[in-house]
Amino acid sequence: ALRQLGFISLLCLVAQRKGMVIFMKRKAIVNTALCVGCGCCAKVCPKAAVSVPKGIFAVVDLSACVGCGLCAKECPASVIKVEVISDGE
Repeated sequence: ALRQLGFISLLCLVAQRKGMVIFMKRKAIVNTALCVGCGCCAKVCPKAAVSVPKGIFAVVDLSACVGCGLCAKECPASVIKVEVISDGE
């Protein structure tokens, strides 16, 4: 089962077992080259952080995005990923 976990998931699991709490910033990232601009992601975003200007491709307002992942789950083209970002991004 551990082989299927990614590095971040494994790090969180270890921290949890040691009684530590880790806070990581997660943000939605859109592969704009593959986005079809359908707007499904924008409709489900609870913070209105995703928009599709002129129906071309989705754009994420990183200052509003809370990294919940609803947009990524809703995306029919699977071109949105929620990634851990550093404080500098």
